[in-house]
Amino acid sequence: MKADRKTRGEAVFDTLNTVLMVLICFVTLYPIWYVLVNALNEGTDAMRGGIYWWPRIFSLESFKAVFQSPGIMQAMWITVAKTLIGTAIHVFFTAMVAYALSRKGLIGGKIYIWIGTITLFFSGGLIPTFLLMKDLQLLDNFLVYIIPAMFSFFDLIIFMTFFREIPEGLEEAARIDGANDWSIFLRVVLPVSMPVIATIALFHGVFQWNDYFTGMIYMNDTNLQPIQTYLYRVVAESSSNQMLAAVPGGITRSVTSQSIKLATMVVTTMPIVFVYPFLQKYFVKGMMIGSIKG
Repeated sequence: MKADRKTRGEAVFDTLNTVLMVLICFVTLYPIWYVLVNALNEGTDAMRGGIYWWPRIFSLESFKAVFQSPGIMQAMWITVAKTLIGTAIHVFFTAMVAYALSRKGLIGGKIYIWIGTITLFFSGGLIPTFLLMKDLQLLDNFLVYIIPAMFSFFDLIIFMTFFREIPEGLEEAARIDGANDWSIFLRVVLPVSMPVIATIALFHGVFQWNDYFTGMIYMNDTNLQPIQTYLYRVVAESSSNQMLAAVPGGITRSVTSQSIKLATMVVTTMPIVFVYPFLQKYFVKGMMIGSIKG
């Protein structure tokens, strides 16, 4: 009897858990679906509202207008370049510093960690940072996307936690074979650190892709602004006439400023959404770093 009650209780719990997960998935995914179906709808018709599940009048004119807009492809290339280059340099540099700080024999290691911890809570502020970028001649310079983002102490903590769990026998065996610190780091440590590397790469890659603020503050040259800054400019426009005037050759009445905003949001969001599933298994494993001690 007790077993039957327990079985029924487990069944009810499983059902409620399933319903809850479905609701969470719906709340998470529906806003994306809503933006997509409205972007795929004819612009002037979409202004009437009432489009929730499927396009009422299917149209690709908004997407055509986005890709015909001057500067969007250049902005896309800038975004791809800064995401790939910035992520690779950030992961390598942060991992290198984290590996050094994770070694017990590093002189002053605890002092460096304390100094880095302070940076998690305090920063110089926007104006001093802008003046620093100006003095470094990074204004209107592609390197402003790369150099300031080379290092993150938060990501360093994740790397350090993983590196400290690597068996010391691996390094000792490499040293017996004549390997130095660089060889151990490049040939032993990094190859066995793919879960944490993929995790940090995903974190920083998403940051680089979504970062519009850097391009807005430090870039006056529109040819060096990323796609997210372009999207910010699109969303900030309040006049339909101004929006349509930005598209060469003229735009039909089926396109509105709102439809272009939605189409631009889809174009800028989908690439990172498609990349995530390929890194998910490494990301999940990397997020478990430090949670299990053995």
